[in-house]
Amino acid sequence: MASLKEVKGRIASVNNTRKITSAMKMVASAKLHKAQAAIENMLPYERRLNHILTNFLSADSEVESPFIVKREVKRVAIVVFASNTSLCGGFNANIIRHLTVILDEYKSLVGMENVLLYPVGRKVAEGVKKLGFKAEGDFQHMADKPSYQEAAALAEDLMRRFLHRDIDKVELLYNHFRSTAVQVLTRETYLPIDLTQEKKEEDKGRIPDYIVEPSVDVVMGELLPKVLRMKMFTVLLDSNASEHAARTMAMQIATDNANDLLQDLTVMYNKSRQQAITNELLDIVGGSMA
Repeated sequence: MASLKEVKGRIASVNNTRKITSAMKMVASAKLHKAQAAIENMLPYERRLNHILTNFLSADSEVESPFIVKREVKRVAIVVFASNTSLCGGFNANIIRHLTVILDEYKSLVGMENVLLYPVGRKVAEGVKKLGFKAEGDFQHMADKPSYQEAAALAEDLMRRFLHRDIDKVELLYNHFRSTAVQVLTRETYLPIDLTQEKKEEDKGRIPDYIVEPSVDVVMGELLPKVLRMKMFTVLLDSNASEHAARTMAMQIATDNANDLLQDLTVMYNKSRQQAITNELLDIVGGSMA
């Protein structure tokens, strides 16, 4: 059995660790509330806007836009969202692991120059470098402080390259925030826009009848880029909320484990102390009887 001094030192060490993890959990929880409010305010607007766009495009077969044209994939861009820091469970590891799966799917594309990676977050940027790829830019700041301007700039760059046929497809890989305990790893096609989404029950059988002013081309020219910019920002907020949720849960689990370990160490300390006292009493009694 360990000595009293050793057990006491371990108790002090675990107690200090518990204080740190508890404080980090409180900080992450506070950030989560703010991020959760942001994504919950943005998601309904983005989804409704995308729903209107899908119905609009589905209702008018004459609508033409370069953003909805599917072509043979010879060059693909993948935007991957993670975090700048660790201590958030498997949040970053799961993203990087799934990214390797996606890269295996595109291994038929000749040359690494045909797979463009946009890592949002330092951890995934390091993972991309280890995989032997060169990032298309530095997007670390976006992971900590989601900004519509920066998200829109990234969306504009992807749209421009797609229009110029520099890339044929854009995919997004991120964690979708469902609850504090659940973050869903999500892979979506960003470009070209997918019109095969299922309609809601109330929309089935209904043919939308839109009066478009000044013209379909003008409306589509304004609406599509706005939807794509909004989508990029929403995904950024979604990933940010997921990160704080994952860190909150990880720090809560670490704190609970520290509490359990402290209980075990306290029992061990009390047993060791009781045994030491018993041995001293036996020595005293044995000495007096000698």
